[in-house]
Amino acid sequence: MQLKRLALSAMLAISMGAWAQDYTVTIDTQKPGAVVQSTMYGIFFEDINFAADGGLYGELVKNRSFEFTPDHLMGWQAFGKVEIKNDGPFDRNPHYARLSTMNHNDWWTGLQNEGYFGIGVEQNKEYRFSVYARVPEGRTQMLRVQLVEPYTNDEHQEFCQQDVKVTSSDWQKYTVILKPNRTVDKAQLRVLMCEENGRSGRGTVDVEHISLFPVDTWKGHENGMRKDLAQALADMKPGVFRFPGGCIVEGVTLDNRYNWKNSVGPVENRPLNKNRWECTFTYRYYPDYFQSYGLGFYEFFLLSEEIGAEPLPVLNVGMACQFQNGDNAHAPATVEGLQPFIDDCLDLIEFANGSTDTKWGKLRAEMGHPASFNMKLLAIGNEQWADPYFKRVKIVADAVRKIHPEIKIIGTSGPDAEGHNFEIGWEAMKRQKADLVDEHFYRPISWFKNEWNRYDKYDRKGPKVFAGEYACHDRGKKWNHAGASIYEAAFMTGLERNADIVHMATYAPLFSHVDGWQWRPDMIWYDNLRVAKSASYWVQALYAQNKGTNVLPIQQTNFPGKGEDGVLASAVWDKDKAEYIVKLVNTFDQPKTVSVVLKGMKQISEASVIKLDLSQYDLENTVDNPNAIEPKEENAERVGQGGNAIMVSLPAKSFYVYKVKK
Repeated sequence: MQLKRLALSAMLAISMGAWAQDYTVTIDTQKPGAVVQSTMYGIFFEDINFAADGGLYGELVKNRSFEFTPDHLMGWQAFGKVEIKNDGPFDRNPHYARLSTMNHNDWWTGLQNEGYFGIGVEQNKEYRFSVYARVPEGRTQMLRVQLVEPYTNDEHQEFCQQDVKVTSSDWQKYTVILKPNRTVDKAQLRVLMCEENGRSGRGTVDVEHISLFPVDTWKGHENGMRKDLAQALADMKPGVFRFPGGCIVEGVTLDNRYNWKNSVGPVENRPLNKNRWECTFTYRYYPDYFQSYGLGFYEFFLLSEEIGAEPLPVLNVGMACQFQNGDNAHAPATVEGLQPFIDDCLDLIEFANGSTDTKWGKLRAEMGHPASFNMKLLAIGNEQWADPYFKRVKIVADAVRKIHPEIKIIGTSGPDAEGHNFEIGWEAMKRQKADLVDEHFYRPISWFKNEWNRYDKYDRKGPKVFAGEYACHDRGKKWNHAGASIYEAAFMTGLERNADIVHMATYAPLFSHVDGWQWRPDMIWYDNLRVAKSASYWVQALYAQNKGTNVLPIQQTNFPGKGEDGVLASAVWDKDKAEYIVKLVNTFDQPKTVSVVLKGMKQISEASVIKLDLSQYDLENTVDNPNAIEPKEENAERVGQGGNAIMVSLPAKSFYVYKVKK
């Protein structure tokens, strides 16, 4: 037996000696360290780039309640005799359209909706059309509902049609199912007033809240999410879901801030809000960008639950956007001046967690979720800085803690990742005993290369870190190409190695419509029917899906200096799967050989590797080519039989995830 062991050791030494490794990564498998938080890797949603209406939210009709301003028919083409009136059935959405006869068989009255950059429908899929309607004169009237292709060369523009008979002089909801016979990515919805014999209408009909949803939404919810986009989130296995923003939490003015109380209750009566991203960038200007609030806080909480992520709502601290307002348009920094914002926080906790005999808990139950959403985290303020923020957040946070000490409070260090405001922000959050501090950094490759060990020397006794918004880009290349994503992967080894201080991290922004973006890079791109998961998506997914439960001590030769490329590594133990997970990233333009030694293991009996090739600098996933970059899993090669080392030939610009069974 001893001779066999010596022979095996010799074989292993000879085999390893054949490799001239550039790096050695030694992992101590017997000393699991800091707990990796379940919230470690997550997602951050903001309604930018048409991420809600026109994106994740399944509604296909733009301006369904005629509330866009100043043009209440924005998104609609009206023909015949159409009037907009404002005494409708929903007090917070009072506008509706009155369609009246043109008194001629060949003159038609109706409306046609352009959707969000068109309406995407698929062959033989079902779509639910609904409308609140009445015939004010009491005369039965028909609505002919059509899906049309306005610029087709076919004989007929319409390719799907159903009739709705409006019979009551009182407002009622009418629903029909449309099943198109073809796939069209930029269709439109046409609603004609007509008689039962098919001729043009001879009466009057009022219509409000005209809606079109896929029947097959995420989890089948009627007011639901676009299924492929929600599935992309679930597939990541995120640990935390931050919503609803972002700068929309602040608003251009306080009146324009995202008001969560307007986003709950019956969807027909959620008031419209002007999206602050409508005109922020005049070079990417969308005057028809509003928030219907159809995707509201109830839907955010429900989606968090369904994808297994902790909900992390962000609420206003009594400040509009500092970039746009300076010290103006802020609520007074007093308890009295901030009481509405304090109430927003306390009422939200009641909405999420309260019993059904409370005001807001009862509303949650009425919306379909009697059980608590078990909210544990609350961010107060977004990307604000200096005394205006410090004074306000202390008042609001103290009021929340007094009643709900169980809720963890997240403060912010402002919009910068370094400098004076960042430093005083951290000091203020330490004094105020914030549980976590939200850091933001949208930075070029050069910044990431200087921050490999950013969190190694952070104060372990203060608040924990939430890397709440970050993304890498190259100078002049602010889009999701492989050349930038490799540096996100490398930087994240530092998040993982420092999981004792870094408790959450979320890439941003999350979503972007290819026809309606204002900011990039973004993690998931889509058009009306297709989705492309970027290289950054796969980097985030590989970390989130393989986060483990405990950090493992690691020793690495040739750790890169500031501003240098390098090979970077991190390792975790997953006690639930009984496996060691090692992440290796090579940012060099040349391949490197790495010896991964699992100290404390006698032999590696089973190992696999997931490989992500990011070597083609300009390569990106697009809706036309969504799988140009994607991970590939295979069995891992090892050195020798019964050894505890893996010799890795790590290609240039590559990210490998090794999983080794105990």
